[in-house]
Amino acid sequence: MSRQIFLNLPVADLPRSVAFFEALGFTRKPEFSDDTGAGLVISDTIWLMLTTHARFKTFTPKEVCDTSRAVEVLISLSCDSKEEVDALVAKALAAGGSTYDQPEDLGFMYSHSFVDLDGHGWGVLYMPGTPA
Repeated sequence: MSRQIFLNLPVADLPRSVAFFEALGFTRKPEFSDDTGAGLVISDTIWLMLTTHARFKTFTPKEVCDTSRAVEVLISLSCDSKEEVDALVAKALAAGGSTYDQPEDLGFMYSHSFVDLDGHGWGVLYMPGTPA
């Protein structure tokens, strides 16, 4: 059985966050979007579900994490090349995101990262081989 992953993230400004992720090349699906949430396709098996804080709170009894003070999750996304890693981080920075590190080449893995508009951390990596 093939599984899909649906990442659900709370966002402060839904239209702004949708525009950010569309700038990274993710595709918004209008049939899974309204004024409280938006579904974006990252790949055939990965979807990003952005929701307003109010809607997100209906999914859990816990408080929404203040990402300026704490880390709620780190998301890692694979790429097909070092160049794709660099290009995706560059798109995120151009769209208003930030980064807190430099690219790292470990030989078996090349990685970099960005932080989206709501403080969610995204690791972006290319692994041409298997770690020793």
